[in-house]
Amino acid sequence: MPEFEKLHQAVLDGDQKAARSLTEAMLAEGVAPLDMITKAMVPAMDEVGRRFECEEYFVPELLLSARAMKASMELLRPLLTASGAQPAGRVVIGTVKGDLHDIGKNLVASMLEGGGFEVVDLGADVAPEKFIEAVKQSGAQIVALSALLTVTMPSMRTTIDALNQAGIRNQVKVMVGGAPVTSQFATEIGADGYSENASAAVQLARKLMAGSQA
Repeated sequence: MPEFEKLHQAVLDGDQKAARSLTEAMLAEGVAPLDMITKAMVPAMDEVGRRFECEEYFVPELLLSARAMKASMELLRPLLTASGAQPAGRVVIGTVKGDLHDIGKNLVASMLEGGGFEVVDLGADVAPEKFIEAVKQSGAQIVALSALLTVTMPSMRTTIDALNQAGIRNQVKVMVGGAPVTSQFATEIGADGYSENASAAVQLARKLMAGSQA
């Protein structure tokens, strides 16, 4: 499977151009989009995550690999949708109301996509109502909330309360993260999980999906 290995390596190296051209070539050869994702891209992003955990990779490498993976996904996503292929799960993600920081959130969104999830990215400064609307429209199983400022952390609690009031809290798992956020705070506000970085967020999302399907 040399093509899969090359695509795997292109994502690992953060080579956006190579990832896209290899994807185009493999599609022309009739390779199934889902095979490219499960045999090359997801394992590559898992390895990127492992290297990040071991401090062999840092944020710049993570961003480059995520960008390379996205270049391939732009070609594959429409084909997957047309074929009815099911993602690992659907995640609605956003930085909470009052917080304009989105670099960490963007990284988490990219890593989740690389992990096989369908991601609905609402951007930054997202009001609770927007999260609720997105969950209802997408049928997402996970809501991921990001906050980079201590003063915006209460917006996480407000959003979870809003999900409760809208009657959809029991339909979704809520995961939280961001520089000032802690696992203790996540428990206090009623979140289902906390991750301290983008790599851990993918593992947490998979765990939450497994729990919701059990």
